[in-house]
Amino acid sequence: MRDAIGRQWQLGTVQVDYVLPERFGLEYTGADGRAHRPVMIHRAPFGSLERFIGVLTEHFAGAFPLWLAPVQVAVLPIADRHHEYARGVAQELEAAGFRVEANFDNEKVGAKIAVAENQKIPYMLVIGDKEVEAGAVAVRARGRRDVGVMPRGDLLQMLRDESVA
Repeated sequence: MRDAIGRQWQLGTVQVDYVLPERFGLEYTGADGRAHRPVMIHRAPFGSLERFIGVLTEHFAGAFPLWLAPVQVAVLPIADRHHEYARGVAQELEAAGFRVEANFDNEKVGAKIAVAENQKIPYMLVIGDKEVEAGAVAVRARGRRDVGVMPRGDLLQMLRDESVA
């Protein structure tokens, strides 16, 4: 397999070995009553999964697509008065099967966005007075792309559509 910068990596292997059974003098008695040399099958899964995850992480530069991201959505309330609504949004997304983190730290929303961007979370939901009043969320995509304000139901549909794409 080639990684993002063109290096080749061997991931899992399954090999048929005719040499080691002979070297070890292995044999078995067949149905015909005679001695036969077995064929040995080697498999090398150890480290394969770790190498694959490394290649995959390098390929995406840590910015995984929505379906693969460890945290898919960050919920970012602007002030303490938005926490209850933000919890409801987070719970609704979790109930729909999404991996969500809500940031209730006592920081400015810009700092919360910077943290989510640094963690390469695909979507950030900024929640302030207007969003609470409208029953909506302000959606921001990773890479500083403003998606806009949308009702929670539209957000769920957008995330579902992208998860299967």
